[in-house]
Amino acid sequence: MAGAAALLVAAGTLAACGGDSGGPPTLTWYTNPDAGGQAEIASRCTDAAEGRYRISTAVLPRDAAGQREQLVRRLAASDSSIDIMSLDPPFIPEFAEADFLAPVPDDVAERVTEGVVQSAVEGSTWRDELVAVPFWANTQVLWYRASVAEAAGLDMSQPVTWDDVIQAAQDQDVLIGAQGARAESLTVWFNALIESAGGSIIDENADAPEDITLGLDTEPGRRAAEVMRAVADSGQVSSAFSTENEDASATGFEGERGGFQVNYPFVYARGQGAVEAGSLEQSVVDDYAAAVYPRVDEDTPAAPPYGGINLGIGAFSAHTDLAFEAAECIVSEENQAYYFVHDGNPASKAAVFDDPDVQEAFPQADVIRESLELAAPRPQTPYYSEVSGGIQREYHPPASVDPESTPATATEFITAVLAGEQLL
Repeated sequence: MAGAAALLVAAGTLAACGGDSGGPPTLTWYTNPDAGGQAEIASRCTDAAEGRYRISTAVLPRDAAGQREQLVRRLAASDSSIDIMSLDPPFIPEFAEADFLAPVPDDVAERVTEGVVQSAVEGSTWRDELVAVPFWANTQVLWYRASVAEAAGLDMSQPVTWDDVIQAAQDQDVLIGAQGARAESLTVWFNALIESAGGSIIDENADAPEDITLGLDTEPGRRAAEVMRAVADSGQVSSAFSTENEDASATGFEGERGGFQVNYPFVYARGQGAVEAGSLEQSVVDDYAAAVYPRVDEDTPAAPPYGGINLGIGAFSAHTDLAFEAAECIVSEENQAYYFVHDGNPASKAAVFDDPDVQEAFPQADVIRESLELAAPRPQTPYYSEVSGGIQREYHPPASVDPESTPATATEFITAVLAGEQLL
């Protein structure tokens, strides 16, 4: 945390110096930690600007909550050094509602949404207006061992349900990987389940938090709870399921009992890296396959998780026009393809998935694109932190979830939190 703070201070100083020296302005881009791809794109776009501006990156804390906290604190003080921000989509409504984001010009909005998967457009929109620029879009897929699915007689060329996955895992005595930890990943899982069942965590939005209507205690909400409990009770999850995050799911999938998991595309690159490091046999990764997220009900298409990063332009920036120009450069097809291959983060532009380098690096590219077209964002509300925190409290551990009582209990608790009558 201290290192990130130092970087922020340094970046702010650099931005000020750029303006005072009479040279081209320096735009500061606050990024989430990655493998260096955003810094490289900043360098590329600085070169493309041909002296009109330069882009300096400043790295935020690793976890999304820490990123939000640091940005909110600075923007609440009208910090003009924040030109571009890499924002986790669930926090975008809060930033927009607080007037922390510069309005996206109509012509920019038209260009940056052309050819972009619908889930990324929805994740950048608040009150029917585009308020951020779609950058990269993430989703989970159903990873499976091809040999396991074949032995279980599971036809993966057709959509499968959670019940199908549980039955196949039990037949073959293999693990099902999902994120049961009390963390944001649990909200991601539950949101995908309720959306796949045809419902939503928030049934009706409202300006006042106490007027928000939750969709937990509904038929789709109870069905989502049933699936969560069924996975936890299947006998095919790890002994540490209540603390399992994405990395732990991937570790289980790499092991001798690896069978199925819902997880992000990084799983494939991670497996390849383990082969190169000599800790995993190539035959294991050769057995990896991917399909669209499991359905809750056979006749209803799945709604996989949507995540990623979108770009917000700071409302207090002295160079908003240049910041939007830089953002358009950052999200170009060429840069999104580079970022996909280099950092393993899928593009928001559908055409990027046809790039030969992307197809070579990710044989599952077409499945990832299909999943993004079906994906559903997490609840869009300025009070997302309260809603997600309530889900994590009431639906954890997954083995304790009661489909009949938990939805009602969670509704009562989160409603009280939103009304200021309870604390998380």
